[in-house]
Amino acid sequence: MKVSDLRGILQYVPRFREKIFVVALDGEIAASLNLGNLLLDLAVLRSLSIRVVLVHGCGAQLIQLAQEKGIAISNADGTGITDEATLKLGVEASHAVLQELMQGLSSVDLRAAYANVIVAHPAGILNGVDTLFTGKVERVDTATLQCFLNEGIIPVIQPLGFDGEGHTFRVNSDSVALEVAEAMRALKIIYLSPKGTLRLGEEIVRQLSVGETEEVLRKRRASMDPSMVSKLEHAARACRRGIARVHLLDGTENEALLSEIFSHEGIGTMVYSNEYQQMRRALKKDLRAIMNLIRESIANAELVKRSRADMMAALDDYWLLEIDRNLAGCVAVHFYPEEQTAELACLYVAKSHEGQGFGRKLMAFAEQLAAKKGAKWLFALSTQTYNFFQQKGGFVEVSPEELPQERRRKWESSGRNSKIMRKVPLQNTAATSPSLPL
Repeated sequence: MKVSDLRGILQYVPRFREKIFVVALDGEIAASLNLGNLLLDLAVLRSLSIRVVLVHGCGAQLIQLAQEKGIAISNADGTGITDEATLKLGVEASHAVLQELMQGLSSVDLRAAYANVIVAHPAGILNGVDTLFTGKVERVDTATLQCFLNEGIIPVIQPLGFDGEGHTFRVNSDSVALEVAEAMRALKIIYLSPKGTLRLGEEIVRQLSVGETEEVLRKRRASMDPSMVSKLEHAARACRRGIARVHLLDGTENEALLSEIFSHEGIGTMVYSNEYQQMRRALKKDLRAIMNLIRESIANAELVKRSRADMMAALDDYWLLEIDRNLAGCVAVHFYPEEQTAELACLYVAKSHEGQGFGRKLMAFAEQLAAKKGAKWLFALSTQTYNFFQQKGGFVEVSPEELPQERRRKWESSGRNSKIMRKVPLQNTAATSPSLPL
């Protein structure tokens, strides 16, 4: 591991310390060659004082067991009908996965315990069909889970539930993870499956809001893998119930878990609640991060070179877009009060967040801010992105004579020959502070 990688991880530690992560493994992942690596990743989380609850599925093991014994099962994932034979095989398959996980956790020096904490009742008759031994989570024994966590023990939860009369029910593991996370007020749920990352066509989807997730399900459910449908449904439900983030990862990929949790961009798909994005004024402590963000664009002559002293002198003009508390973009609005004009400058969106409309949102924010300050005109100078300002922002090209005198002198001396874009007259309708139109 590089020193820079370690530094990147450490910035998350204060935020995650003593928080609860619910990690849910599909049965395929529990049987994969990458299981040992995932358990090592859990050891890393525990070493950073992150509390882990492990939930596992057993669908793959159930199917394999049924084939070996020549028994036809009624359902593999705990959502349809579970007849008596399927329940019996499901219990056997679940115990086999549990044993594998307990051995693996012990091998990486982690203390773990089977947690019989799911109180369930029959799912009942759905659409006129009796689901028999399929169960639904009624309650989670949080006191037992908290006791384990307080002692540094990882609770391992099977996809089984029990009622007060000793009856056993097969319960979908995605649902178990959601109910446990809600009951324990977990910070995250992490679903690990063989094809955990959402793809829409050839595009890998990195982030989805709750609303966007529900829209994807409405429009594309029929063409999606049932496992992905289940993950997205439970992810959206979890965010609606107060879980801040749900991550969908390919559990067969080495280092997927740590790469997703301890990086700005992540490598999987994250479903998030609506508090995800925020706009704030830049502070002195942000200067290094801003300069790192725009360094490549300056090197490519897209943005004008700015020294630390230059930025410090105009720091109050800079605003930052944060996504999950990480810097994702910036914009500056410089004012020329005598001419009642403002300049939109240093507009930049991180590569990891391109193509999601943040550039337009930053531009709209700058326009609101300029209008609130009393500017009648907003202009921008550009050498390479003037089409963006024209097509997305309604700017038109004007001559240098339209610039404020002070800004025109800087334009002439720079030698960049930037095109000058000006926005149509602004409407000062903002009675309060401007906000990012999300």
